[in-house]
Amino acid sequence: TLSERILFYTGKIHEIHEVRGKDGVGAVMDSMDLEREKGITIQSAATYAMWGDYNINLIDTPGHVDFTIEVERALRVLDGAILVLCSVSGVQSQSITVDRQMKRYKVPRIAFINKMDRSGANYDRVAGQLKEKLGHHAVKLQYPIGAEDRFQGLIDLLSMKAFYFDGENGEHIREEAIPADMLDEAKLRRDEMIEGIANVDDELGEAFLMDPASITEEQLRAAVRRATIALKMTPVMCGS
Repeated sequence: TLSERILFYTGKIHEIHEVRGKDGVGAVMDSMDLEREKGITIQSAATYAMWGDYNINLIDTPGHVDFTIEVERALRVLDGAILVLCSVSGVQSQSITVDRQMKRYKVPRIAFINKMDRSGANYDRVAGQLKEKLGHHAVKLQYPIGAEDRFQGLIDLLSMKAFYFDGENGEHIREEAIPADMLDEAKLRRDEMIEGIANVDDELGEAFLMDPASITEEQLRAAVRRATIALKMTPVMCGS
């Protein structure tokens, strides 16, 4: 499901098909007949996508615990991974297994909290579970605008802009100023984020002690990258 979205938004494919789709097409990355029938990934598959000037090589691994050796094989060659968590059920037993594998192979990862539009969605609770259950130094780079059926978009705390996704599949990205009633909360969360990064990155830590107000978006992005690759923190993002 995730690879299908990445391929769609990077323009590699032109329509989204579900894994257990009623139209019988199935997801691009699940090419085996058995995968289409069961609606799960069984063997890893690789592809690539372009995002701006970046060439992203994508390896879609199985999520099912019975095929965990496929995940191990893929983790040996990865530069990074996306840990997808559900905003309702949070860290599940499978998340713990995969997280343990990532730690063993020292794979840096970002966490993506999915299904923000489902009832019972709770971004902060799941981000907290990353810390409690998985022992990550989780730093939230985004803040959702609403949740459940009122989920509208997100605030990027690095650039301090609000992003909305219009169109049938959210393919039209609209960038706007942060809504006035959310500005104070966004500023608080931005300070929290800067502190979280400064705790694990010496260079940003120094800038933070000198003058927190003068820290630029470029400095923050560079620090997030350094700390993530060094396995010192896990950036947390959200969406639906």
